[in-house]
Amino acid sequence: MSQPVTMQPREAMAALVAPEGRRDPYALYDALRAHGDVVPVKPGLMVAVGYTACSRALREPRLLVQDARSHDRLYPDWRSHSSLRGFTESVLYTNPPDHSRMRRLMSAGFTPRRVAALEPAIVRMTDRLLDRMADLGTGGAPVDFMAEFAYRLPVAVIGAMLGVPDDDQIWFRDAVEDVTVALEGISRSSGLTAADRAMDELSAYFAGLIEQRRAHPADDLISALVEAHETDGERFTEDELIGNLVLLLAAGFDTTTHLLGHGLSLAFEHPRYALRLRTEPGFAAGYVEETLRYAPPVHATSRFAGADVDVAGTTVPEGTKLLVLLAAGNRDPERFPLPHRFDPGRLDVQPLSFGAGAHFCLGAPLARVEARIALPRLLDRFPGLVPAGAPPTATGSSSPATSGSRSPSRRRRTPSPSRTGTETANADGRAPCEGARPSASRGVLTRPRSSGAPAPSPPARAADARRWRTPHARPPAW
Repeated sequence: MSQPVTMQPREAMAALVAPEGRRDPYALYDALRAHGDVVPVKPGLMVAVGYTACSRALREPRLLVQDARSHDRLYPDWRSHSSLRGFTESVLYTNPPDHSRMRRLMSAGFTPRRVAALEPAIVRMTDRLLDRMADLGTGGAPVDFMAEFAYRLPVAVIGAMLGVPDDDQIWFRDAVEDVTVALEGISRSSGLTAADRAMDELSAYFAGLIEQRRAHPADDLISALVEAHETDGERFTEDELIGNLVLLLAAGFDTTTHLLGHGLSLAFEHPRYALRLRTEPGFAAGYVEETLRYAPPVHATSRFAGADVDVAGTTVPEGTKLLVLLAAGNRDPERFPLPHRFDPGRLDVQPLSFGAGAHFCLGAPLARVEARIALPRLLDRFPGLVPAGAPPTATGSSSPATSGSRSPSRRRRTPSPSRTGTETANADGRAPCEGARPSASRGVLTRPRSSGAPAPSPPARAADARRWRTPHARPPAW
C-alpha cells in the first residue's frame, strides 16, 4: 500500500478518481479518515469512511437510494436511456414500499436452504472448469484465469438458478460488461449507447424466456418469479420482472468474479495461506471473509438524505448525497487492528463488502459459497500457481492479457428453446448483488501438477509453467 498522505477532503476525492488513485485508493481513504468518520466534501456531498458510520448509513431508512423520482429531479432526460430505465425498475434503484415488495418476492430464491442445496452442483461445475483449464493449458499454453474460470463459474451458477439454457450463457459476458456501465451513474453518459443496446438485447432475451416459462414452467428462479408476477397480490409489473432478471444476471457479475480473482492473487502473495487452503478444509471460510474485507469487489455505494439524519454523531442534511466508502470502512483501524494486513485468522470480521440493511446483497451467501468451494479446489488441483508478472493497468478496458478472449459469436438475441440451465451448464456466471462497481484483480499464472504428484514448494520456472492470467478488473467508480 502507498505511504500515508495528508490532504483536504475535496483534494482527496479528486485524487480518488484519477488513475493512480483508482489503482491504489487506500492511502486516500486514510487521508479522508483523518478528517473524521463522516466527512463533508462540498455542499451537497459528504463521505462516510468509518466502519460504524458506513454500517449505520446502510441501515438508516431515511438515507435513500437514487430512484426514479430523484432521477427526474436531477437528470430530466434519463428516461431516454433504456439501460437506466431497466435498472431503475429493479430493487437496486427503488425505495420502500416498492423495494420491500420486490425484495420479498425475490428473496425466496436465495434462502440458506436453497443456496446449500446448490453446493454439490457448484463442486461439479468447479471440477469441470478445472478440467477445461487443464486441457487449455496443455503444452504450456497461457490460459486466462479470469475468462476461463472466475467468470465462467458464477455465470454457470446463476444461469442454473435462473434457468438460462446452457448455450445462451456464452454471449452474456459482453452484454453484461456493456450494460453495467449504467450502474456507474449517469455521469458516465459516454458509455450509455452501448449500455442501452445491451439492455435492449437482454430485455428482449428475458421477455422470450418469460414467455417460455409461462407456457412450460420449470424448477428455476425465472419460473418462480413468473408465477409471482401472475398470481401474487404484490406481484411484479412486467418491467420490474425484466429489470430484476437483468439485475440478477448483471449486478453480481463482477462481485463474484473478482472475489475469485482477488482470492487467488492474495494466495500468491501469501503462499502459507495457499497451502492452508489446500490442506485445511475449514480454512477457506475465514480466508474468504478476510478477502472480502481486504480487497472487496465493491468499494462504494451512495445514499441521499430524505431528511436531516445523524450518522455516527455527524448530521447529514436533507438532500445531501452521502458516499459510503465500503472499502474504507473495511480498513478502519478502530474496527480492525492492523487493517492493512491480510489476516485470515481475524475473528468476527463482518465486512461491509455486500452492504447492509434493506439493500444487503441478495447473492452474498451464494458468492461466499462459490469462493469457499472454488479456491481450495483450484489450488489443490494446480498447486504450482505463480504470478504472471506485473499487473496490468486498471484502466477499465480490456487488458492485453484478455484481449481476444471473448467469443466471436457474441450475442444471442433469443433464448434457446429446448434446454434449461442445470449444473452441467457450459460454465459462465455471477451472483446477484446491490452495490457499486468493483476494484481490481491482478494477473496470475500456474502450472497444473500431475495426478497424484505432491505439490511443489517453489514456483515452477516460466518455461515449465502452464500460465493462468487474471487481468485487473475495473477500478471503483464514484
